[in-house]
Amino acid sequence: MDQTGQKRENWGSRIGFIMAAAGSAVGLGNIWRFPYLTGMNGGGAFILIYLFFVFVIGLSIMTAEFAVGRNSGKAAVGAYKSKNKNWTFAGVIGVLSGFLIMGFYPVVGGWAIAYIVKSLTGLTAAPEAIGDTFGAFITNPVEPLAWMALFLVLNVFIVAKGVAGGIEKAGKILMPTLLTILILIAIRGMTLEGAGAGLEFLFKPDFSKVTGATFLAALGQAFFSLSLGMGCMITYGSYLNKEENLPSNAFIVTAMDTGAALLAGLAIFPALFAFGIEPTSGPGLVFVVVPSIFAAMGGIGPVLSAFFFVALTVAALTSSVSLLEVVVAYLMDERNMARKKAVYISSTIMVIMCVLASLSLGAMSGVTFLGVGAFDFFDILTDKIFLAIGGLLLCVFTGWFVNKEDLRKELTNNGTVSFGLFEIWYNLVKYVIPVAIAIVAVAGIMSITQKGLMIFGLAVIFVLGLFSKKL
Repeated sequence: MDQTGQKRENWGSRIGFIMAAAGSAVGLGNIWRFPYLTGMNGGGAFILIYLFFVFVIGLSIMTAEFAVGRNSGKAAVGAYKSKNKNWTFAGVIGVLSGFLIMGFYPVVGGWAIAYIVKSLTGLTAAPEAIGDTFGAFITNPVEPLAWMALFLVLNVFIVAKGVAGGIEKAGKILMPTLLTILILIAIRGMTLEGAGAGLEFLFKPDFSKVTGATFLAALGQAFFSLSLGMGCMITYGSYLNKEENLPSNAFIVTAMDTGAALLAGLAIFPALFAFGIEPTSGPGLVFVVVPSIFAAMGGIGPVLSAFFFVALTVAALTSSVSLLEVVVAYLMDERNMARKKAVYISSTIMVIMCVLASLSLGAMSGVTFLGVGAFDFFDILTDKIFLAIGGLLLCVFTGWFVNKEDLRKELTNNGTVSFGLFEIWYNLVKYVIPVAIAIVAVAGIMSITQKGLMIFGLAVIFVLGLFSKKL
């Protein structure tokens, strides 16, 4: 029972949970960041390094988040507080991370929905103007806001229906849809003349490009790609029943996330090289380069472009749903709110943040905070500071403040399932992974040119540490 006397929600089925958790992990970073990082960091060499990190460090952290969530039966804040009230701040950082990400993520989700329509109404008619079209679109003071609102409404609709009735049902539909579309586009791309150069760009090992920065890029992508450090997997784990095999589920979710990233590369780069288009990263890859590819195909190009942006919308939606759920679960667990009230209150504040983020790219581009606009502020503060620190705190908390035997019982379902790697996993989480994450965190913070932003982020964490003692 929760504090309101209501029975805590649970996933209706294992497949539903896996699809929802995989959907949380699979996001925009899989599609516009992973393929480019792979190609520019040694292709197959980068993938080998990435796979090592994702299945050693990423999988270990995800397993820890599931264990902490299910053991406590609480979302991010409650999970920490139930073991040690002095650690409440770590859960607060996770909730705040999800909240801040939802201050700009729906903006990009809205772009994806808009480009479904634009693909079918002439977007690919003039390839040379696609870049200008995107620039004009995101700086428009009204149009992106309408699409953002639609994207956020979809989130509200799904999360308001609850865990089994909303998030789980959506995951069962959206994840297979995403994977199917990526497979179809990849098949079409690999049949184009010259597509082999794209496959070589992605998969041919070039160890001459491997440097220390390559390892940092692979570790960072493995960590951030899996939605770790922001309370999503703790929250999802808290809805699991005691019969679920946590290590097995964590492995499946991690494998699905990695598979989606590889599929995204196959969906984009063979066709890109077939038409001699230079690779890039970020929004430019999916909103400028990808439409240019489909425009060059002619014929079925607009339809494939629309399918691609459906996939992008789905990837964004499954991730944003989990981020909204982190905030909603906090309000339900710690503030005794009914689910729908929690959804409506949190999403209303997110709308205001998203409006500021969207306008910061156009009408309010001259308004900055610590040297950056609202969109970049929310992005940098979470990506460079909060998520890495959140993951580091989780490992320290799990390894040093949660009883080892309690973890063993949780991960073996009181000895009824086998987890022969427990000792290795435990020592990784306790000793090795915190050091690895610290390296990524320091590298990320050092890459921020806005020193004031870094200081602000660390100051916020300090204040949260003091404030959370009262929660």
